[in-house]
Amino acid sequence: MKIDSGTTAWMLTAAALVLLMTPGLAFFYGGMTRAKSVLNMMMMSWVSIVVATITWVLYGHSLAFDEAGSGAVNMIVGGLDNLGLSGLADTATKDDGTGMPSLVFSMFQMTFAIITVALISGGLADRVKFGAWVVFAAVWVSVVYFPVAHWVWGGGWLSNLGIEDFAGGTVVHINAGAAALAVVLVIGKRVGWGRDPMRPHNLTLVLLGAGLLWFGWFGFNAGSELAVDGTTGLAFINTQIATAAAAGAWIVAEKLRDGHSTSLGIASGAVAGLVAITPACGFVDPWAAFVIGAIAGAVCAYAVGLKYRLGYDDSLDVVGVHLVGGVIGAVALGFVAAYPFADGQEKGVLLGGPISQLGVQVLGPVAVGLYSFVVSWILAKVIDRTMGFRVTREQEVAGVDITTHAETGYDLGTIHSSGVASPNGPATAPVSRKVDA
Repeated sequence: MKIDSGTTAWMLTAAALVLLMTPGLAFFYGGMTRAKSVLNMMMMSWVSIVVATITWVLYGHSLAFDEAGSGAVNMIVGGLDNLGLSGLADTATKDDGTGMPSLVFSMFQMTFAIITVALISGGLADRVKFGAWVVFAAVWVSVVYFPVAHWVWGGGWLSNLGIEDFAGGTVVHINAGAAALAVVLVIGKRVGWGRDPMRPHNLTLVLLGAGLLWFGWFGFNAGSELAVDGTTGLAFINTQIATAAAAGAWIVAEKLRDGHSTSLGIASGAVAGLVAITPACGFVDPWAAFVIGAIAGAVCAYAVGLKYRLGYDDSLDVVGVHLVGGVIGAVALGFVAAYPFADGQEKGVLLGGPISQLGVQVLGPVAVGLYSFVVSWILAKVIDRTMGFRVTREQEVAGVDITTHAETGYDLGTIHSSGVASPNGPATAPVSRKVDA
């Protein structure tokens, strides 16, 4: 089949947009941590790019999208036909009629694996060993992400049941949220959690990161059509609608609950809307995208407070935003899906579809969430018992930036009473103001 230059150009662009989301996530997460941990937090996102890229090239693409020889095995995990991406360069186009080179498709899907791993790190801020995180990321993406991607998108058992997940609400967000919860329960709370203020140190970075995520998400969602057509446009505009609705709903919920709306709230609400519309963007009408976004913004605004009631320290609200938001979007399709496009997929029950589609939309998040949680908990336990997952108490209090990376995010020098900073310090001891870490 002849390569479609328009589709290929769009998918190259979409892949680059999705890759940009991970540095954007680094800004978003980095600004939400304390100043003494910002570099470590950003490094956890950046090293996810390295780890997921290497594992994807070696065997990830095969496990996610190759067909296994046995029908039963293929329901669980893919084959090993394209290890090292061998053979894909000789494949002029995907065999689905899109006119897109197979390597372009592989690159696009690789960026999904990258962002999923990086999302987990937000729950673990301030307190984990960098080496332990790298080991966890490499094993987790291999034994959790790649099989789950196969279940939903690669011809596995959930795909055969007709699950609707347009761009990864189940594969990416529920998967990452459940994993983050499991690891948080293993490693425990930060020193001083519930007692010391642990406010975001730089809300400017948070807003910058949220903006980059919003921008990159158009490639994430609209690119998942793997073509340039009406569904691409539908996914694109639904992404915008749901995100704006969720951001608005979050700050309204804040106003009603706390008496004020915050910049952190509007950024977090936007991300919640992006998460919730991800599985639904190509399946629903714009009015439904608005409803999904508004519900996600309001519900997630309250869900992030569950950690204080239930006593788990999810540092940057991965559970409250990604797990909860992903479930809202996935289950909503069982009610309002209007444009099923694959065999076995149906409209939502509110639009005349069968109850069975709602059942599948509930089963998928439950199955993926449980699998990810259990495997992640076991993996975190093994790492904790062997190499240790947490830094020492002293290292945590001093800050993982300086104790792990021998760097600090900010070198402000000594701030004199005159207000002038001197990087080398004064000859005599002046009056100074400490910068809160």
